[in-house]
Amino acid sequence: MLTLKIVSPERVVFTGEVDSVLVPGAMGSFEILTGHAPIISTLEEGKVVYGIKGAKTELHIVGGFVEVQKNVVNLCIEI
Repeated sequence: MLTLKIVSPERVVFTGEVDSVLVPGAMGSFEILTGHAPIISTLEEGKVVYGIKGAKTELHIVGGFVEVQKNVVNLCIEI
């Protein structure tokens, strides 16, 4: 299980537990699962997809950053 926090300059978009997070990285989309290696990456325009037990939520972003460390995923995004 991952702890996901998505923040934009306007508000906290989401905080909670998820199974996976798909983000639009600078070199292409990549998926973050439990046990993912620590990483910091820029994000490009595209879709962030996150969910738990098959219930997926999509969020269109303009850009941002992702940080992953010890099953905690922080997204700082522009919507």
